[in-house]
Parts: sequence; structure tokens; C-alpha cells
Amino acid sequence: MTDRAPAPAEATDEGLFSRTYATATASFAAVMFLTGLAALAVVPTLPTAARALDGVTLYPLVAGCFVAASLLGGVLGGHWADRAGAHRPLAVGLVLAVVTLLVSGASTTIWQLAAGRFLDGVAGGMVAVAINTAIGQAYPESLRPRALALMSACWIVPSLVGPPLAGLVTEWWSWRAVFFGLAGLTLLPTLVVMAALRAHSRPRPAEPAADQPARPALLVALGVSVGAALAQYGVSAWDPRHLLFAAGGVALLVVFAPRLLPPGTWRAARGLPATVLLCGLGSGVFFTLEAFVPLLLVTERDAPPMVIGLAFTGAALAWAASSWVQGHLLPRCPRHRLVVAGALVQMAAVVIAAVGTLAAVPAYTAAAAMPVAAVGMGMYAPSLTVLSLAHSPPDRQGYASSAMQTNQNLGQISVLGLTAALFNACLGVGSPDPAGYAAAFALLLLPTALAAALAVRARGA
Repeated sequence: MTDRAPAPAEATDEGLFSRTYATATASFAAVMFLTGLAALAVVPTLPTAARALDGVTLYPLVAGCFVAASLLGGVLGGHWADRAGAHRPLAVGLVLAVVTLLVSGASTTIWQLAAGRFLDGVAGGMVAVAINTAIGQAYPESLRPRALALMSACWIVPSLVGPPLAGLVTEWWSWRAVFFGLAGLTLLPTLVVMAALRAHSRPRPAEPAADQPARPALLVALGVSVGAALAQYGVSAWDPRHLLFAAGGVALLVVFAPRLLPPGTWRAARGLPATVLLCGLGSGVFFTLEAFVPLLLVTERDAPPMVIGLAFTGAALAWAASSWVQGHLLPRCPRHRLVVAGALVQMAAVVIAAVGTLAAVPAYTAAAAMPVAAVGMGMYAPSLTVLSLAHSPPDRQGYASSAMQTNQNLGQISVLGLTAALFNACLGVGSPDPAGYAAAFALLLLPTALAAALAVRARGA
């Protein structure tokens, strides 16, 4: 974030680490690495923490509230970035991330742990949106794909080492040590990054034009976040009480979610609305595969934990490699065509997962679906981010990034929820477990096909 960022459409021969952009690039990369490490490394500790706090029945809430809270954090970060520049929500998000690690590590009840994860989601949403906004403000259009590819790599690298190390610390020492250790590990780098961001902050953006849509109230974002949390809790069981919570959560989402998205999102209006819709579809498919494939491997194929860990590692590497390819080798390829390619690759991954439910195929076939889907996301996600920035004037890039983050999380919640509902329905009528998994994977073909068909509506100018 330099004092005078090049105009978005300006061509440049400079690289990300040239004198003009080196400080911004290093700061953004450090932010993504730190937040990725903090967010991903704690995931293996959550089941152990829930059991230690006598809150196993509330584990779905603990696991899902991060995504729900990031909806609120994304809207808050986007509004703040448009008003005062991206460096302020970025700095606050980093500090909040450290505080939430301390809150979670000191938990004496499952509700305190859930509160810590909720606050961590707020911090993560703020940071993710602020980073995307800052890239739009700091780099010319020609460098944005490379910058976004670098951010993807900096987020993914911690996923290669963080979860295994956290699992070892939890097994050999304590789950609390993971949270406290991460807080201590990230505190000093966070202070350094904050100082760099402040020294190279961008002046306050101009006020938005009068014909731009009004920014949604944070109360609306809170309603969506609470609705998502209630829905996540509601699907953890199928008794009347849980169904009531699920119905209340869905009602809040139906009422408030459209107000956080660009008009025309649900009908895929050309430009930013279609781009935002596609973000939710692709993210929902990928993270649903990430949830159901390991479950299939454990419950039906008796796969050892090492295989599942390798599947996650392979997915992280595949996402980073694919993102690098689209940013460096395909910079002039129309972004909407890369979205189509990514959706088709995701469709292939869904088919592989479905085939993996058959007893006649090797037990680990389904594991291959995760890295294949990650290849699709490596093309899909950065291309949509570039398109969202291209569709937005400079003073509305925070709003666009917030809408992308919001629908990404809504997509995860919605696609995963619908898939889980179909899976449980199949089991409820007596279908064998493999048939339930096959039906769940078959359902995922619908959003992938829809994304491939609608990609042209997100085409840039």
C-alpha cells in the first residue's frame, strides 16, 4: 500500500518485489502466512479441546462458528477499508487474531472456546477482505493475478506444516499449548507488520459516488452471521429442538443475506453479481468435498490417518501450483475462461469422489478427488477475485471484496448443509452408507455445472 498507487489499468514492467512494491508485497505475504498458520493449525486440536471441556455435543457449533463469524468480519473489514484504507482493518484483524488465540487457549467451558473461535472468524474475515482490497489499491491490474497467486501460496504453506505439528503438540503435550504457542509465535511478527502497514498506508479513499448502492448496515451482517451459526448448530442433530434452530437460522439467512450481496446476485446478473455468485458455488463444492471425502475414507474404506493427511497436503500443493500457473503462465487468458476450466476440473473431482464409493475400485481412489478439486480452485478463485476488482471502481473495491468473502462463506454453509441433509436422508430410509455418499457427491455436480454455464456472465470488459 504505497502513498501513490499506480492506476488500476496502468501497465508496468515492475515485479512484485521491485522497489515500488517490495514493502507492500512483503507485508501482505507476512500477513497471509501468519493468519493462515493461526487459522489452520488449531483445527486438529478442536475435537480434543471439546472432549476435555465436556462439550462434544456442541462440537459442530465450535467447528462452524469460525465460518459464520467471518461473514461479519468480511463486511466490517470491507466497509472500513472503503472509508479509511485497507491498512486499518488489516492491523486490527491481526491484533484480534492474537487475542482470540489467548481466549481460546484459556477456555474453561465449551462456550468460551466457541466464543474464541467466533472472534477468530471475525478477525479472519477482516484480514481476508482487507488483503484483497489492499491488492486492488496497491498494484496495477497487470500485477494483481501474481499478487493473488502469492497470497494463495502464503496461506497454503501453513496448511502443509501447521496441522501435523499441532496434532503432535496436542498428543504429546496439551491442546492449550497449541493456542498459547501460536499467540506467542505470531505476536512479534504481527507488531512488525503493523508498523510496516502504517508507514506505507494509503490515503483515505474518496467518498463513494452517489449512484453506488448503499453499504449494508453491520446489524444486517450480524444477522447473517448469527443465522449461519444457528444453521450450523441445527444440522448437528435431527431432533425437534435442533430442527427449530436450523429453521431459525435459515430464516435469518433468507431475510438478511441478500442485503449483503450486490443486487442481482441470485439471478447471476452480468458483472460483479455473477462473479459473487460463482465464488459461492465453487467454494461450496470444494469445502464440501473436503468434509465428506475424509469421512468416507474413515468410515467406509478404513483408510489410515496418514492417507487423509497426505490428501490434505496434496490439495494444498495442488491449489498453490494451479494458482501460480494461472498468475504467471496464463496472465493474458480471459479470466472467465479460467473460471470455466476450474469448474470443469471440480466436476471431474466430484466424479472421482463418487467412483471412490464403489467397492470394486481401490480404497484410496476418493482421496485423489481433493487435490484434483484444489487444481480447479487454484484457477477458479484468483480469477474471480481479479474479475471482482475489475468490475468495481477504486472506492468500492472493499465492498466487492466483502461481498465475495460473504458469498464464499454462504456457499460453504449452504452447499455443505444441503449435501449433509441429502446424505442423512439416504441413511434415514435405510440406504447403505456408500449409496448415501454417492448421492451426496452426485448432488455436487449441479453447482459445478451451473458455475461452468454462468462463467461467461462474469466476463470482464
